[in-house]
Amino acid sequence: MDLCKLFCSLLLLVLLLLITLHFGKEEEQEEQEEVQEDNDLQEESIETWTGKACTCNCEGGSTSVVSTLTAPTSAPTLAPPQPSSKILTCMPECPYHQALGFESGAVASDQISCNKPEHYVGWFSSWTADKARLNSQGYGCAWLSKFQDTSQWLQVDLREVGVVSGILTQGRCDADEWITKYSVQYRSDDKLNWVYYKDATGNNRVFYGNSDRTSTVQNILRPPIVARYIRLLPLGWHTRIAIRLELLMCLNKCT
Repeated sequence: MDLCKLFCSLLLLVLLLLITLHFGKEEEQEEQEEVQEDNDLQEESIETWTGKACTCNCEGGSTSVVSTLTAPTSAPTLAPPQPSSKILTCMPECPYHQALGFESGAVASDQISCNKPEHYVGWFSSWTADKARLNSQGYGCAWLSKFQDTSQWLQVDLREVGVVSGILTQGRCDADEWITKYSVQYRSDDKLNWVYYKDATGNNRVFYGNSDRTSTVQNILRPPIVARYIRLLPLGWHTRIAIRLELLMCLNKCT
Protein backbone atom coordinates (compact mmCIF):
# COMPACT_ATOMS: atom_id res chain seq x y z
CA MET A 1 0.00 0.00 0.00
CA ASP A 2 2.80 2.40 0.92
CA LEU A 3 4.57 1.63 -2.35
CA CYS A 4 1.40 2.36 -4.27
CA LYS A 5 0.99 5.76 -2.58
CA LEU A 6 4.65 6.57 -3.23
CA PHE A 7 4.30 5.60 -6.88
CA CYS A 8 1.19 7.74 -7.29
CA SER A 9 2.92 10.72 -5.64
CA LEU A 10 5.91 10.39 -7.95
CA LEU A 11 3.62 10.14 -10.96
CA LEU A 12 1.78 13.34 -9.96
CA LEU A 13 5.11 15.17 -9.52
CA VAL A 14 6.26 14.08 -12.96
CA LEU A 15 2.98 15.25 -14.52
CA LEU A 16 3.21 18.61 -12.76
CA LEU A 17 6.81 19.01 -13.93
CA LEU A 18 5.85 18.25 -17.53
CA ILE A 19 2.95 20.71 -17.40
CA THR A 20 5.24 23.42 -15.96
CA LEU A 21 7.85 22.86 -18.66
CA HIS A 22 5.20 22.99 -21.38
CA PHE A 23 3.77 26.32 -20.25
CA GLY A 24 7.27 27.68 -19.63
CA LYS A 25 8.24 26.98 -23.24
CA GLU A 26 5.08 28.70 -24.50
CA GLU A 27 5.79 31.82 -22.41
CA GLU A 28 9.40 31.87 -23.57
CA GLN A 29 8.27 31.57 -27.19
CA GLU A 30 5.79 34.43 -26.73
CA GLU A 31 8.51 36.62 -25.16
CA GLN A 32 10.84 35.89 -28.08
CA GLU A 33 8.11 36.82 -30.55
CA GLU A 34 7.47 40.11 -28.69
CA VAL A 35 11.20 40.94 -28.68
CA GLN A 36 11.38 40.22 -32.42
CA GLU A 37 8.41 42.51 -33.06
CA ASP A 38 10.06 45.29 -31.01
CA ASN A 39 13.30 44.85 -32.97
CA ASP A 40 11.43 45.01 -36.27
CA LEU A 41 9.69 48.22 -35.20
CA GLN A 42 12.97 49.73 -34.05
CA GLU A 43 14.68 48.88 -37.33
CA GLU A 44 11.80 50.47 -39.21
CA SER A 45 11.92 53.62 -37.06
CA ILE A 46 15.63 54.26 -37.73
CA GLU A 47 15.36 53.90 -41.47
CA THR A 48 16.87 56.97 -43.11
CA TRP A 49 14.29 58.91 -45.09
CA THR A 50 15.30 61.61 -47.54
CA GLY A 51 12.74 61.49 -50.35
CA LYS A 52 9.73 63.14 -48.74
CA ALA A 53 8.93 65.72 -46.11
CA CYS A 54 6.05 65.68 -43.66
CA THR A 55 4.01 68.81 -43.23
CA CYS A 56 2.42 69.38 -39.87
CA ASN A 57 -1.37 69.33 -39.80
CA CYS A 58 -2.35 71.91 -37.19
CA GLU A 59 -5.97 70.79 -37.24
CA GLY A 60 -5.06 67.43 -35.72
CA GLY A 61 -5.68 65.41 -38.87
CA SER A 62 -3.35 62.99 -40.57
CA THR A 63 0.09 64.06 -41.73
CA SER A 64 0.29 65.12 -45.34
CA VAL A 65 3.19 64.11 -47.57
CA VAL A 66 5.03 66.38 -49.98
CA SER A 67 7.66 65.11 -52.40
CA THR A 68 10.76 67.29 -52.22
CA LEU A 69 12.41 66.05 -55.43
CA THR A 70 15.81 66.72 -53.90
CA ALA A 71 19.00 64.68 -54.00
CA PRO A 72 19.68 62.43 -50.98
CA THR A 73 22.46 64.76 -49.86
CA SER A 74 20.07 67.73 -49.59
CA ALA A 75 17.90 68.37 -46.56
CA PRO A 76 14.19 67.87 -47.30
CA THR A 77 12.05 70.91 -46.69
CA LEU A 78 8.41 71.55 -46.12
CA ALA A 79 6.21 72.91 -48.86
CA PRO A 80 5.84 76.67 -48.19
CA PRO A 81 2.55 77.27 -46.35
CA GLN A 82 0.44 80.36 -46.69
CA PRO A 83 1.73 83.17 -44.40
CA SER A 84 0.01 82.81 -41.07
CA SER A 85 0.86 83.33 -37.43
CA LYS A 86 -0.67 79.89 -36.76
CA ILE A 87 1.92 78.01 -38.82
CA LEU A 88 4.66 79.20 -36.48
CA THR A 89 3.17 77.15 -33.65
CA CYS A 90 2.77 74.00 -35.73
CA MET A 91 6.02 72.06 -35.38
CA PRO A 92 6.59 68.36 -36.13
CA GLU A 93 8.88 66.03 -34.24
CA CYS A 94 12.38 65.68 -35.62
CA PRO A 95 14.08 62.27 -35.43
CA TYR A 96 17.00 63.04 -37.76
CA HIS A 97 19.17 66.10 -38.44
CA GLN A 98 21.28 67.24 -41.39
CA ALA A 99 23.55 70.27 -41.74
CA LEU A 100 22.11 73.04 -43.90
CA GLY A 101 25.49 73.76 -45.50
CA PHE A 102 27.34 76.67 -43.89
CA GLU A 103 30.51 74.62 -43.63
CA SER A 104 30.14 72.90 -47.01
CA GLY A 105 29.38 76.13 -48.86
CA ALA A 106 25.89 75.01 -49.89
CA VAL A 107 24.57 78.11 -48.11
CA ALA A 108 25.32 81.05 -50.37
CA SER A 109 26.82 84.29 -49.08
CA ASP A 110 23.68 86.27 -49.88
CA GLN A 111 21.67 84.03 -47.55
CA ILE A 112 23.58 85.31 -44.49
CA SER A 113 23.28 88.89 -43.30
CA CYS A 114 23.54 91.15 -40.27
CA ASN A 115 22.24 94.54 -39.28
CA LYS A 116 24.07 97.68 -40.50
CA PRO A 117 26.09 95.88 -43.22
CA GLU A 118 27.09 99.23 -44.74
CA HIS A 119 29.40 99.80 -41.76
CA TYR A 120 31.56 96.75 -42.56
CA VAL A 121 34.30 98.55 -44.45
CA GLY A 122 38.08 98.58 -44.16
CA TRP A 123 39.33 95.89 -41.77
CA PHE A 124 35.76 94.77 -41.00
CA SER A 125 35.14 93.97 -44.68
CA SER A 126 36.96 90.67 -44.06
CA TRP A 127 34.67 89.73 -41.14
CA THR A 128 31.22 90.15 -42.66
CA ALA A 129 28.13 88.06 -41.89
CA ASP A 130 28.74 85.58 -44.72
CA LYS A 131 32.01 84.53 -43.00
CA ALA A 132 30.01 82.94 -40.16
CA ARG A 133 30.71 79.35 -41.26
CA LEU A 134 31.37 76.44 -38.92
CA ASN A 135 35.02 75.27 -38.83
CA SER A 136 36.15 78.11 -41.09
CA GLN A 137 39.89 78.81 -40.67
CA GLY A 138 42.35 81.59 -41.45
CA TYR A 139 41.96 85.32 -41.70
CA GLY A 140 38.28 86.31 -41.85
CA CYS A 141 37.11 83.02 -40.34
CA ALA A 142 34.02 84.36 -38.55
CA TRP A 143 31.44 87.08 -38.39
CA LEU A 144 32.74 89.82 -36.11
CA SER A 145 30.14 92.36 -35.13
CA LYS A 146 31.40 95.91 -35.46
CA PHE A 147 29.07 96.91 -32.63
CA GLN A 148 29.09 95.24 -29.22
CA ASP A 149 25.52 95.53 -27.97
CA THR A 150 22.38 93.39 -27.74
CA SER A 151 20.73 95.04 -30.76
CA GLN A 152 22.97 93.08 -33.14
CA TRP A 153 21.73 90.06 -35.08
CA LEU A 154 22.86 87.46 -37.59
CA GLN A 155 20.18 86.39 -40.07
CA VAL A 156 19.80 83.36 -42.33
CA ASP A 157 17.41 83.14 -45.29
CA LEU A 158 16.58 79.52 -46.13
CA ARG A 159 14.96 80.74 -49.40
CA GLU A 160 11.85 78.68 -48.57
CA VAL A 161 10.09 77.49 -45.46
CA GLY A 162 11.96 74.64 -43.79
CA VAL A 163 12.20 72.87 -40.45
CA VAL A 164 15.23 74.00 -38.43
CA SER A 165 16.05 71.50 -35.70
CA GLY A 166 19.36 72.67 -34.26
CA ILE A 167 22.00 75.40 -34.04
CA LEU A 168 25.79 74.91 -33.84
CA THR A 169 28.13 77.76 -32.91
CA GLN A 170 31.87 78.37 -32.56
CA GLY A 171 33.92 81.44 -31.72
CA ARG A 172 36.53 83.22 -33.81
CA CYS A 173 39.22 80.77 -34.93
CA ASP A 174 42.28 82.96 -34.27
CA ALA A 175 41.35 84.94 -31.15
CA ASP A 176 39.52 84.49 -27.86
CA GLU A 177 36.25 86.02 -29.03
CA TRP A 178 32.85 84.31 -28.96
CA ILE A 179 29.22 84.63 -27.88
CA THR A 180 28.26 83.17 -24.49
CA LYS A 181 24.49 83.28 -24.89
CA TYR A 182 21.89 84.25 -27.46
CA SER A 183 18.20 84.22 -28.30
CA VAL A 184 16.50 83.20 -31.55
CA GLN A 185 13.82 84.82 -33.68
CA TYR A 186 12.09 83.45 -36.77
CA ARG A 187 9.35 84.11 -39.30
CA SER A 188 8.01 82.32 -42.36
CA ASP A 189 7.49 85.43 -44.49
CA ASP A 190 9.18 88.83 -44.65
CA LYS A 191 5.79 90.52 -44.24
CA LEU A 192 5.26 88.91 -40.81
CA ASN A 193 6.59 90.09 -37.47
CA TRP A 194 9.55 88.32 -35.90
CA VAL A 195 8.68 85.70 -33.28
CA TYR A 196 10.95 84.76 -30.38
CA TYR A 197 11.65 81.09 -29.75
CA LYS A 198 10.09 80.39 -26.33
CA ASP A 199 10.97 78.04 -23.50
CA ALA A 200 8.50 75.78 -21.66
CA THR A 201 7.40 78.67 -19.42
CA GLY A 202 6.57 80.95 -22.35
CA ASN A 203 9.61 83.21 -21.89
CA ASN A 204 12.13 84.00 -24.61
CA ARG A 205 14.54 81.09 -24.49
CA VAL A 206 18.17 81.89 -23.74
CA PHE A 207 20.59 79.54 -25.53
CA TYR A 208 24.03 79.06 -24.01
CA GLY A 209 26.90 79.61 -26.42
CA ASN A 210 30.62 79.04 -26.34
CA SER A 211 33.33 79.10 -23.69
CA ASP A 212 36.37 78.99 -25.99
CA ARG A 213 37.34 79.71 -29.59
CA THR A 214 37.38 76.15 -30.98
CA SER A 215 34.69 74.00 -29.35
CA THR A 216 31.35 73.52 -31.08
CA VAL A 217 28.25 74.05 -28.94
CA GLN A 218 25.10 72.36 -30.21
CA ASN A 219 21.59 73.42 -29.23
CA ILE A 220 18.83 71.08 -30.44
CA LEU A 221 15.47 72.79 -30.92
CA ARG A 222 12.64 70.90 -29.23
CA PRO A 223 10.28 71.60 -30.87
CA PRO A 224 11.98 72.57 -34.14
CA ILE A 225 11.26 75.84 -35.92
CA VAL A 226 9.10 75.99 -39.05
CA ALA A 227 10.23 79.16 -40.82
CA ARG A 228 12.13 80.70 -43.71
CA TYR A 229 14.11 83.32 -41.81
CA ILE A 230 16.18 82.68 -38.67
CA ARG A 231 17.92 85.28 -36.52
CA LEU A 232 20.50 84.83 -33.78
CA LEU A 233 20.58 87.72 -31.31
CA PRO A 234 23.72 87.78 -29.12
CA LEU A 235 22.94 88.45 -25.46
CA GLY A 236 26.42 87.91 -24.03
CA TRP A 237 29.95 87.61 -25.40
CA HIS A 238 33.61 87.24 -24.51
CA THR A 239 35.68 90.23 -25.72
CA ARG A 240 33.68 90.64 -28.94
CA ILE A 241 30.61 89.22 -30.71
CA ALA A 242 32.10 86.52 -32.96
CA ILE A 243 30.22 83.63 -34.55
CA ARG A 244 30.89 80.63 -36.75
CA LEU A 245 27.58 78.92 -37.46
CA GLU A 246 25.78 75.86 -38.79
CA LEU A 247 22.05 75.14 -38.81
CA LEU A 248 20.59 71.64 -38.61
CA MET A 249 17.58 70.82 -40.75
CA CYS A 250 14.99 68.25 -39.78
CA LEU A 251 14.75 64.98 -41.67
CA ASN A 252 11.44 63.29 -40.89
CA LYS A 253 9.87 59.96 -41.78
CA CYS A 254 6.14 60.03 -42.38
CA THR A 255 4.20 57.37 -40.51
